Amino acid sequence: MSLHLYDTAARTLAPFTPVQEGAASIYACGPTTQGAPHLGHLRTFLAVDILVRWLTRSGLDVTYVRNVTDIDDKILDLAAKNGAQWWAWSYRFETEFHEILADAGCLVPSIEPRATGHVPEMIALMERLIERGHAYADGRGSVYFAVQSLPEYGALTRQALEDMQDTGEEPEPGKRDPRDFALWKAAKPSEPQSASWDTPFGRGRPGWHLECSAMAHRYLGETFDIHAGGLDLRFPHHENEQAQSRAAGYGFARSWMHVGMVTVDGLKMGKSLHNFVTADDVLSAHPAPAVRLALLGAHYRASIEYNAAIMREAEVVWERFTATVQRAGAVIGEEALLAQDLRTAALPTAFVEAMHDDLAVPTAMAAVHRAQADLNTALARSDADPSAIAESLASLRAMLDVLGLDPVSWTEGGSGASGEHEALDALVRSQLEARASAREDKDWARADEIRDALAAAGIRVEDGTGGARWSLAPQDKEND
Repeated sequence: MSLHLYDTAARTLAPFTPVQEGAASIYACGPTTQGAPHLGHLRTFLAVDILVRWLTRSGLDVTYVRNVTDIDDKILDLAAKNGAQWWAWSYRFETEFHEILADAGCLVPSIEPRATGHVPEMIALMERLIERGHAYADGRGSVYFAVQSLPEYGALTRQALEDMQDTGEEPEPGKRDPRDFALWKAAKPSEPQSASWDTPFGRGRPGWHLECSAMAHRYLGETFDIHAGGLDLRFPHHENEQAQSRAAGYGFARSWMHVGMVTVDGLKMGKSLHNFVTADDVLSAHPAPAVRLALLGAHYRASIEYNAAIMREAEVVWERFTATVQRAGAVIGEEALLAQDLRTAALPTAFVEAMHDDLAVPTAMAAVHRAQADLNTALARSDADPSAIAESLASLRAMLDVLGLDPVSWTEGGSGASGEHEALDALVRSQLEARASAREDKDWARADEIRDALAAAGIRVEDGTGGARWSLAPQDKEND
């Protein structure tokens, strides 16, 4: 089976045939850096991360562009209210966004352009749209897209123009139709001079939709494979992106990938409901791999629930993955473990078919659990064959690696790893060595005392033929 992806625009599952053979091009709407990234942002970019990982594992050369909207109304308003320069406010949360995704084990995009760095491309696009009769300058410094000029406007979300309401923008005197949207916004006297740029139409700053079309064209060309983003961006943002790009004569995205929403304790996440969860809240309270597991627990197009019970289960599953890999690693040796090439390790057919079926991660996880159970069974045998263990381990790790969940990568300096683990490992191993000495001296009371102290600190100790191994015990976060 070849890779099939669901196209939100066509509302159907279709084979993935890239624009350029052997390559894949992806544009994802990145953060608007007005505040801290929340759980929904994290869920979206984890889903895109899986897409990039699977396309790469399938042998394609992936170009992944993820933009940063580093100027907009909310950034300017919040910066002013907090007495900060708008660019400093924006950079603060751009940095936090990067740190969060790194902590969650997300791959770095091929390029991450900022809106403010691409004003020339935006001017060129506006001039092209005006020339083709799809946009107009209001004479006051703003430029608008004329929605009635494009018969296909509304095609992405399957809406008829006559049924559409105003997009929510404040009515502007120069706007011909309340449904027209701003490509360029005239500078306001109340806003900093540094937050505007000179153009042939007047001084101002980018509209939200224009920047993505300009940057996608700059880095991916007139037509590219996949445009990704959260489901909440379908209208008006993605609808308007497609409209202005198609009106300019570009093919734009061949297919659209939209990621479902996150609910918290059964309710839509929102500050008014007092259930708003930042990404930092989650990653500070739980191991990052367990967070990945939890947010990949439902198909990317479906809504996903976040609550304490789901996180406890994810922590247990992650701990079991880690324990299995540690046990198998003890059999084959650390050198052989670290030498395994996951890029060439065989993937079970069931896993491949699941991933090819619109990135069906929950189904793929079933194949992972079966492989883990089989490996555990093999490890339990007294006559376990190290070569067979190594082969099974490589296959299990390769599947987990596709999902960004290879335990070795997390503990050996890969995605999400830090010096904290190494420091903790050194401390715990010194205690395990003291415990081993006590056992050799038959000082059982001292050995039990050390083990109990580690358990009280949340360290689980497991004795095996290769010696004692430690791991973090899942924590009960019922009252979090």
